[in-house]
Amino acid sequence: MDPSELDQINAFLEGDSELREKIKDQVNEFDKKARKMVGLLNRIHFTPTDALPALLESVKPILNDCQAVIKALADSVPPNQFWRWKDMWSNSLRTAVFAAVLVEYLSSGQLASLQQVSEQLGMKEEWKDRVTLTVEDYLQGVISVVNELSRLAVNSVTLGNFDQPIKISAFVKDLFVGFSMLNLKNDTLRRRFDSLKYDMKKIEEVVYDVSLRKLTSVPTLTST
Repeated sequence: MDPSELDQINAFLEGDSELREKIKDQVNEFDKKARKMVGLLNRIHFTPTDALPALLESVKPILNDCQAVIKALADSVPPNQFWRWKDMWSNSLRTAVFAAVLVEYLSSGQLASLQQVSEQLGMKEEWKDRVTLTVEDYLQGVISVVNELSRLAVNSVTLGNFDQPIKISAFVKDLFVGFSMLNLKNDTLRRRFDSLKYDMKKIEEVVYDVSLRKLTSVPTLTST
């Protein structure tokens, strides 16, 4: 092999390695923030209803801080190389989506849309060839929220909030209908969607028990 060609190859490999390390540094920061949000949100399972708004407010600044990390990623990734590097930060991004969607649901009872989450995380249209929130990553985050809500339905009863499981049930059933209408060709996403049936069953068991004992103040929602 020609020595000059070897030099070019070595230069390419060194540059590629440096870029990977630069991206990795940003991903590590992203992961720290993601784990911190998960740690805070885990407290919803033992936080009284009247203290929940303050807990959710404590998560929002961290969500906003994710914008700076995502911008740094966008500045680091070369143009048109999103698909080459996205796997490095996809787990952290899905966790951030999980946090954004869960906070929105617990605050308003509504599902945060793909566009709303993208904006909250500071995604820019001009970055789409470097960093963007894909539909798959958004849906993975939403499914994780359902997993968490099935656990919350049980723990809400322990905390004496008997209406929460009813509301969660209506929300999750609506999500399930929406997912059922999607043409999910991604195997991983399809398997995770199938797992929602178990979450729904767990929630329905809680709803049945609460309704049977006449503990809820919103009986009209039990048939949702």
